[in-house]
Amino acid sequence: MRIPSLLSLAGVAALCVSSFAPVLAQAPANASPFPAVNQKYFDAASPTAAEVDAFLKAIWGYDANRSWRVMAVQKTPAPGVSKVTIFVADKSQGNKVDSVRFFVTADGKFAIADTVFRFGPHPFAEDAKTLEQEADGPAEGAASKKILIVEFADLQCPHCKEAVPTIEQLRKDFPEARFVFQNFPLVDIHPFAYKAAATGNCVAGQKGDAAFFTYIKDVFEHQEALTDAMAEMTMTNAVKAAGADPAKVAACVASPAAKQKLDGEIALANKLGVDQTPMLVVNGHLMPLGGVPYETVKQVIDWDLKQEGLK
Repeated sequence: MRIPSLLSLAGVAALCVSSFAPVLAQAPANASPFPAVNQKYFDAASPTAAEVDAFLKAIWGYDANRSWRVMAVQKTPAPGVSKVTIFVADKSQGNKVDSVRFFVTADGKFAIADTVFRFGPHPFAEDAKTLEQEADGPAEGAASKKILIVEFADLQCPHCKEAVPTIEQLRKDFPEARFVFQNFPLVDIHPFAYKAAATGNCVAGQKGDAAFFTYIKDVFEHQEALTDAMAEMTMTNAVKAAGADPAKVAACVASPAAKQKLDGEIALANKLGVDQTPMLVVNGHLMPLGGVPYETVKQVIDWDLKQEGLK
C-alpha cells in the first residue's frame, strides 16, 4: 500500500502555502531560484540552519537535480518546538520552487510533517541499530551486517509481488549486503497474509532460510489464488515446493510459538514506523518501494552508503 514518503518529502509542498510567495515572483529568471535569507525568520534557538541542511543532505543529497535553501526556523506556541520552512527546486522541472514545512521537537531528535520521522545529520542511525539487533527474519547474502537491507512485506500484497524484480536486482548489485525478509502482514485488508507469513516462518524453521525464500517465491507466483477456495492449497503447494513437510508445518503454524514469532515481527515493524508494504530499510533508512523506479532506489542506496563511508 502506498502513501507519501521521505523519498519525496517535497511532495508535501502542495499542502504548504509559503509566506514567502511574493518574494519568489521577484527572483531573476537566470539567477538562483531562491530569494535571499532574511534573518528575522530565524528566532528559534534550535535547530540551526546548518543542522537542517545536514538533515536534508542526508535524505536528499542523492538527487543532483534537487536544490534547497533553509528559509526559516521559527518559534511556535509549543515550548521548544520549532517550525522549519525550506524552499526546494528541481532542475528537471524547470527549477520551479516549492515550499516545505515541518516541525522539529524540543529534543532535536524528531521532525513532524505528514508523519513523524527522525531528524538530524544522521537520521537513520537509531533505526539501523534497532534492526541490527532485532531483525531476525530469513536472510540471504553476506554474513556481515555492515550493509543491512531489510524488506518488510506482506505475501498477499500485490505491490510486494511487483517489487520482487527490484529485490532480485538489488541482490545482484549489492553482493556485499545482507538481505533480511521481515513479515508484515496487513491483516485488515489481506485475510490470508497472516497465515501465509506464519507458514513461511515454519518452513524456515524446518528447512532453513533458503527454503523460506523458495516458499515465498511460490506464494508470490500464485498470489491470485489466495482466496477462500484456494488459499490452503496454494500455501500447501508452496510448502511442498520448498521441500518441507506440510503436516509438520501445519502443526507448527497452529502453535503458540509461531504466533509469538510473527507477532514479534509485526511489533518490530510498528516500532520502526513501517506503515505500508513493501518497505525497504537500508541501514536504517526507510524507503517505500511501491511505484519507485529501480534507478531511484539504487541511487538512494548508493548515496546512503557513500555518506557512511561504505562505498
